[in-house]
Amino acid sequence: MDADYFLTIGRQALWVLALVSAPVLIPALLTGLIVGMVQAATSINEQTLSFIPKLIVVAISLAIFGAMMIGLLSDFTLSIFERIPDLVR
Repeated sequence: MDADYFLTIGRQALWVLALVSAPVLIPALLTGLIVGMVQAATSINEQTLSFIPKLIVVAISLAIFGAMMIGLLSDFTLSIFERIPDLVR
């Protein structure tokens, strides 16, 4: 095994991580940005006002994209387990 093999696995792991986290992080980021702009415009500095909408958006995102995220993780995990015999040789 050379270093390229492990770098490829690491690159794939980072790509799967980005694909799994993006459907949750991007809507939460946009919600936080919108709520922050509303708070700045209205001078309301309530901490729960920014937390509750993000919590709701993350829950909805997980409900919508959860199956896809689990599928990506399980496919990547299975591919890693299938590569174990190549590492032993």
